[in-house]
Amino acid sequence: MSQPTPRSSLEDRLLRRLPFAAQIDRLDAWLTAGMARYGLTLMRVGLGIIFFWFGALKLFPDLSPAEQLVRGTIYFIDPDLFIPILAIWEMLIGLGLITGLFMRLTLLLLFLQMPGTALPLVLLPEVCFTIFPVGLTLEGQYIVKNLVLITAGLVLGSTVRGGRIVPEHP
Repeated sequence: MSQPTPRSSLEDRLLRRLPFAAQIDRLDAWLTAGMARYGLTLMRVGLGIIFFWFGALKLFPDLSPAEQLVRGTIYFIDPDLFIPILAIWEMLIGLGLITGLFMRLTLLLLFLQMPGTALPLVLLPEVCFTIFPVGLTLEGQYIVKNLVLITAGLVLGSTVRGGRIVPEHP
């Protein structure tokens, strides 16, 4: 049986001073065990829903808030051809994440797509920044949040060979 991960000494001292410290510790152990048990699956499915939804929106030009950003960035490819391909690409990523099938291929598609999402920061800085490099517009925030999507993809990628989070208290 593995040993629980020790808390920082400050955290442990503060916890012991609280009323009902033992009950709080048991609740904390139960909650974190549930997070360990279900967190990766929920992250995978949630990320899949985002990709599928955003991709599907791109199939309907009047619904996609990203369409003008894509059109302005990918000016060297016919956007009327590129946007539906991007939409299907994102929907495939979403389906792969939601189902958990073909995760290596799904994550490859995700990581190949992500650098393109950062292009507006370089090609359209006037659209992404109010004050370069710290003042982000709504479009800039939309792009920078992709750091979270990339990080979630990295975490999910760590599981394709059987890696997992093991709860302290099974």
